[in-house]
Amino acid sequence: MNEENKQIIEEEESSIDFGKIFKDLLKHKMLYAKVLPVAFLLAAIYALSLPNFYNCTVKLSPELSGSKGSSGLASLASSFGVNLGSAMGNSTEALFPTLYPDLMNSVDFKTSLFHVPVTIEGNKEKGEADRTVTYYNYLRDEQKAPWWSSIGPGAIIKLFFGKEEEQEEKLDPFRLTKEQANIVKAIDQKVVCDVDKKTMVITISVTDQDPVICATMADTVKTRLQKFITDYRTNKARVDLEYNKKLYKETKARYEKARQLYSEFADANQDIILQTVRQKQTDLENEMQLQYNAYTQVAAQLTAAEAKVQEETPAFTTLQSATVPVLKAGPKRAQMCLIFLFLAFLGTTVWILYKEDDLKSLLGLS
Repeated sequence: MNEENKQIIEEEESSIDFGKIFKDLLKHKMLYAKVLPVAFLLAAIYALSLPNFYNCTVKLSPELSGSKGSSGLASLASSFGVNLGSAMGNSTEALFPTLYPDLMNSVDFKTSLFHVPVTIEGNKEKGEADRTVTYYNYLRDEQKAPWWSSIGPGAIIKLFFGKEEEQEEKLDPFRLTKEQANIVKAIDQKVVCDVDKKTMVITISVTDQDPVICATMADTVKTRLQKFITDYRTNKARVDLEYNKKLYKETKARYEKARQLYSEFADANQDIILQTVRQKQTDLENEMQLQYNAYTQVAAQLTAAEAKVQEETPAFTTLQSATVPVLKAGPKRAQMCLIFLFLAFLGTTVWILYKEDDLKSLLGLS
């Protein structure tokens, strides 16, 4: 049976006449001469119509809470994307670094970037001055787009009826307008956060058409992410600190009042030796001592609460700072042209093989 199968395969292979296929392709070489230049021209028009964009990357290494004894096991588990800190009871960290991308993908975080001021550099040769606008207005009004994006019902309406007056609408993350939702989608494509599960290094990547704004937003996103994480980590400690400050003021006021009453009574009854007066003075002294003990205890708690806030404040090591990119990240126009040419060549070849009835033999259908 094996020999029969080999014979059948050899017969099928021998049925493909590559010489005829090559001659058929050469017969239509003029078609290649027409199609490929046109494909290259269309690819060049398409590629040159796309605006340049730049990329800026920032890398952070966050401080992770947890005991040192389990750091080796936690490190091994983190390589598989598992957090053993909270499971083993060694960590109070609920916002693990792997959740940071989800945080940055939230609508609240993206809408917080709407009012970030960015500077658009003017053309010095034309005497244009720099302009400062919000990131929201920049994405809405200053973005370059291919020429074909202006072809549509919206462009026709603007052509005949003029541009509608833009009114500043209040920002409500719970209920975004259509325009605000589009800006959120634009930010989603431009601002990306990624976390290495092995090293827990946070990588923030920002893409934009303006290199300066690209670096500005990368640094801003890094700062806001650090602030959010710091606020989250120190939230309970700061609440305790405020409560201890309130207690400190109250106990201090009560102690000062008790001390004042004791001093005034002692000065007014200095030469009086009546037992009732001495008893009253003793009671005031005891009250002052009780208020002083409460005052010193709360003062110690306040100092401990301040130290707790400092202890809970996370530390971030910046591995790569934001810098203005010099070279553009895209579009890769040469690569686009090569892809267009390859697809044109492939499509032309398939059409020729179909026309010359060579396609069936290649596919083994005949």
